[in-house]
Amino acid sequence: MMALVDAARQPDCPYTIALVASDKPDAPGLGWARDRGLASWALSPKGIGKPAYEAALDTALIEAGVEIIALAGYMRLLSDDFVARWRGRIINIHPSLLPKYKGLDTHARAIEAGDPVAGCSVHLVTEELDGGTVLGQASVPIRAGDTPHTLADRVLAEEHRLYPRVLADFAAR
Repeated sequence: MMALVDAARQPDCPYTIALVASDKPDAPGLGWARDRGLASWALSPKGIGKPAYEAALDTALIEAGVEIIALAGYMRLLSDDFVARWRGRIINIHPSLLPKYKGLDTHARAIEAGDPVAGCSVHLVTEELDGGTVLGQASVPIRAGDTPHTLADRVLAEEHRLYPRVLADFAAR
């Protein structure tokens, strides 16, 4: 999220940040965003259920004038109904070279498989977990002695370069 915000502050960036939203009201990124003058919204789905949570999120996004949802660190599965309402306008960053290693534990799975490279993908969100069209990818070598943590650090650096560029290209369309 921070890399997307930093890129949006550049004069030639084709997107702006209309809202920073989270399902975790105590997420540090919300305070970071507010400190930079960005609108923020947070609501925990605990106790209200997924339909009520997504209805409130949908309302907040619409009221903020959001046109594209760029997920960053959002670890909650969106319902098919929510995805359908925003079809073609939700993108996500995933820490693998999709279609390989959908879901969790991507770095450990790549190391265990003996892959020579790992990386990240920006993709359209669909009803299928990590199954939408890939809009961009970046790869990093898997080095001898890599752990999931060391590999994750290098992939994260690539995510911070890739995501703002792909979002800018997507928004400019």
